[in-house]
Amino acid sequence: MRQLLLFISVIFVGFVFIARLFYLQVYTSNTHNLFEDNAIRKVYDYPKRGFVYDRNGRLLVANQPSYDVMVIPREVEPLDTLEFCNLLKIDKAQFIKTYNKAYRYSPRLPSVFLSHLSKEDYAVLQEKMRKFDGFYIQKRSLRKYETTIGANVLGDIGEVNTRDIKRDPYYRMGDLIGKQGVEASYEDILRGVKGIKFIQKDRFNRNIGPYKDGAFDTIPEQGKDITITIDAKLQEYGELLMQNKRGGVIAIEPSTGEILAMVAAPTYNPNDLVGRQRSKNFTKLYNDSIAKPLFNRSLQGVYEPGSPFKLMNALIGLQEDVLTPNETVTCYAGYRYGNRFMKCHCYIGKRNNMISGIQESCNAYFATAYRRILDKTGSASKGIDVWSNHAKSFGLGNFLGYDLKVGQKGRIPDRDYYKRVYPRTFYSTYTISNAIGQGEVATTPIQLANMTAAIANRGYYYTPHIIKSIKGDTLPNKFTTRKYTSIDKQHFEPVIEGMHQVYKNGTAKWIQVKDIDICGKTGTVENFAIIDSVKTQLTDHSIFVAFAPKDNPKIAIAVFVENGYWGSRFAGKIASLMIEKHIKGEITRTDLEDWLLKHSLEDEYAKPYSGEPFKINGQTTLQLVDDKEYYRLKRHLNTISKGTD
Repeated sequence: MRQLLLFISVIFVGFVFIARLFYLQVYTSNTHNLFEDNAIRKVYDYPKRGFVYDRNGRLLVANQPSYDVMVIPREVEPLDTLEFCNLLKIDKAQFIKTYNKAYRYSPRLPSVFLSHLSKEDYAVLQEKMRKFDGFYIQKRSLRKYETTIGANVLGDIGEVNTRDIKRDPYYRMGDLIGKQGVEASYEDILRGVKGIKFIQKDRFNRNIGPYKDGAFDTIPEQGKDITITIDAKLQEYGELLMQNKRGGVIAIEPSTGEILAMVAAPTYNPNDLVGRQRSKNFTKLYNDSIAKPLFNRSLQGVYEPGSPFKLMNALIGLQEDVLTPNETVTCYAGYRYGNRFMKCHCYIGKRNNMISGIQESCNAYFATAYRRILDKTGSASKGIDVWSNHAKSFGLGNFLGYDLKVGQKGRIPDRDYYKRVYPRTFYSTYTISNAIGQGEVATTPIQLANMTAAIANRGYYYTPHIIKSIKGDTLPNKFTTRKYTSIDKQHFEPVIEGMHQVYKNGTAKWIQVKDIDICGKTGTVENFAIIDSVKTQLTDHSIFVAFAPKDNPKIAIAVFVENGYWGSRFAGKIASLMIEKHIKGEITRTDLEDWLLKHSLEDEYAKPYSGEPFKINGQTTLQLVDDKEYYRLKRHLNTISKGTD
């Protein structure tokens, strides 16, 4: 009986062993042998990234060949390190550091040892690679930016980090991924799909040909081409006008929500972040904590909106039926509340209705409107939520949902916000600064541009977006669906007429453009900084919003220039010129153009760091760029107008 049990046990164990071998050899042999077998080398075939075009079909981003030295650490045999380092133009310390990093990543998987070889270095090294076991050369594509503009729009690509690899198993050490701008936002579409080749090796670790005649090899799938909404000529012109200045410019097509231009100043050449010099140049840009060229002010800059926000209070006042377009408010060169006085540019005794109030930017008129909105319910603590909800319906105070990865919410305060300061109740005068777009209100340039587009459309807007089309694909519905504000359509006409009068007879009458009916609003915002632990007032910011033409608008724009004195001085001129450039394709107001090219704000930005005393609010003289710089800008301007690069 014992012999029978022993025999059965031996038979059973043998059967289980054979079954397990059968399972490993037949059912899992491909996966196991292909990716774990040391006798097979895995070589990835990288696809070309998709091209990027502007809205008019101009090629902005293409590809160029790149050669990387790859290493599989466990296959590395003793080698002449000195010769190898000389060929790669590195030292022994760098060799050891890079090899150890690759080994820690994976001793059996390939990783980049040295990236971005030149064609000349590749030709020399290719002839001698047989001497260095465990190393091989892999070809792939780098980006080639066919323009020097739009760095914050286009972005760049760089090597993945550990977090990227953990997040998406598609990537391996040394792979490239979109880091900023369109490259990052549309990475999954632009990158394509990698192919792979399995190479059989003999016992001497030499390649003997494709594994099973390439039956398991795959070919790469090129990334999809995309067309973005940016008008390259308008973008280039905007960047030129913003030279020697800091701030953001956003131009939107109201009828679609497409972003026509997105200028963040100062900027940089996107080609500086391509190739072996990327790391060095990126570090330099990143460490510039004063100018912050990597900071996209048009999307991330959070500023008090100033007088352009008065348009919002006018619309809310009409919707809440607390004022009419023809009702007048007397201005006494400002608005007095308690023992405080909010100054205004109107003369004493000036009676303003809504249109002239917008035209003259009357603080007294909009302080009155704001207080009536909040006090309508009998409690400002309740009225603030009514006011806040209307403003938020224009996309203010929250992320807009656009298709670029960076941004800020801004702030439209409500009752919850004020509970920390006024836990029980408060009066409308406590938050009166909101009436003129200061105090606790904060917006980004793109939010102001979107607000202006909603006004131009008489009550609706499309989610702003940078993508126009994807080859072989469709756009998400959220970019083609209207979003309606809480303001009825009929209330927009008096506000728009007020904006029109700003250009005709008001604060922007000196920057009109012939044959274009522009509707706009100037803004001047107080600017404070902490210097040596003291809150110090610096030169005011310049803000301007506008759309044109008045009927059937083609462009809505918001311009924010840091330390720009007042609304029409810098921001207004830039807005008028960009509107004319977009609608006419040429410039007639060359006087405005010359003034902007000739004047710089670099001296204003240097004041907080100079250690020298300075005067405030226009008491100092603007710095003029020297003649050499002026004529350089002017020559570049001529090339733009001729449509060349």
